[in-house]
Order: sequence, then C-alpha cells, then structure tokens
Amino acid sequence: MRVFCVVGTLVAALLTASNACAQNCPALLQTASRLLLVTVPTLASSAGTLRLFERAGKDAPWRLAGSAEPVMVGKRGLAWGRAFRDLADSGEPVKVEGDKRSPAGIYAIGRPFGFAASSLANYLRIAADSVCVEAPSSTTYNTIVSGRSIGRPSAMASMRATPVYRRGLVVDYPTDATAKAGSCIFIHIWKGPGRGTDGCVVMPEHRVSVLQQFVNKHPSVLALLPAAALGRLAGCLPAEATARR
Repeated sequence: MRVFCVVGTLVAALLTASNACAQNCPALLQTASRLLLVTVPTLASSAGTLRLFERAGKDAPWRLAGSAEPVMVGKRGLAWGRAFRDLADSGEPVKVEGDKRSPAGIYAIGRPFGFAASSLANYLRIAADSVCVEAPSSTTYNTIVSGRSIGRPSAMASMRATPVYRRGLVVDYPTDATAKAGSCIFIHIWKGPGRGTDGCVVMPEHRVSVLQQFVNKHPSVLALLPAAALGRLAGCLPAEATARR
C-alpha cells in the first residue's frame, strides 16, 4: 500500500499523528526531533522551499522553527529514492546514478562536514584528498574516503578543491550499488540561486551553518518531497506540512 497512514477526515488530516497512526509512518520520522522538510512544486522542479520543524521528544507535536527559505535541488528535479519507490505514482521516476535528480523520500541527516576545524558533534573534516565515491562497482560506493587509499581515479575530484563543500551535512542515503541507485547526497553551499545540482540540496553558506547547529546532537531527518506527494504521508508529517495553503 503506497500511503503510510490513512486519515479519514479533513479534521484528522490537520492534527499531529496519533501514536497508533505513527506506528505506520517511516521509522525515521517516529524517532526524530528535528525535521528538514524540502518541497518542490513538481518532480521536475529544481527550485524548492525548506521549512524546519522541531519537537521536544518523539511523542511531542512538531513545531515550526523559523520562516520558509529557498533551496535548490537536482537540475532535473526529484526522482524517488529506491527505498521509497512504493510512494511513487505510475510513471514517476526512480533515482538512478547520474540522472541529475535529488532522491525523494525521508532520510537521516548524517555527519556535518567542512574544510575548517569544528566543535560540532561527529564532525568530518574534509582533507586535501577526500573524495565521495560515485562508482557503483567500488566497495566504497556512496562513502567519503581518502582518495589515496583507493587509488583515486583521475575523474574523481577532490572535495577540498570544490568550494561548495566548504560546509555541509551528509544525507544518509541508503543506496543500492547493484541497481545503481545514486550516491553522495549532501546538503551543502549553492553556487547561486537558480542553479540546480547533480542530486544534492543546496542553499547559501550562512544557512548551511545554521542547519549544522540546528541538527547538532539531535536525531534529524530530511524529508524531500514533491508537493503532490505530501498527502501520501498525511498524519506522518507535521500538520503545517500537509494542510492546504
């Protein structure tokens, strides 16, 4: 069944999910205390909106934290991450390596990273030879490693040489190497408004810094969805996310 949680009435749709309903929602949403919700008008859209939500605990209601802000996603929009392909309507694309689309779905926020030293929890400092492996044939596919340790191919650029990685967050995207389901999904600095990515979510540097602090030491998730799919998760997402605006 495609919809995680069916809500029978309009009134119920505007309420925070009950405990019974939440049991059928994605597990990451049930345990998170910080939510980064990115929505785009359609799957083909590369410009989106980010809204932040927080709550005191897994059984507490979500609360909007700040104003909506612009972000950019894949140059060709979104495609459903393989783990969430059951949410896709007929004809909607599923993410594959190199498609220039960001993966629609719900994912844990992983380690913060950057070029400079930081006191952020679990921080990953990007070294001169740090690379993220996008070759499905590699045993280190979809991970950041030392290029020297794997005999870096010349086509694999050092992250340190790319200013957009000066500050960011890893998205724990559960890829599938056999299906070539995409890799190296991050939240990082954009090149400018209107400029889409190869699959990451991007925004101005000062906003990336804010996000790093917002999720620090909190179980956090990224929900990356087309607007039309919000109703497919009614009762799982905050009321403000699914209410008609």
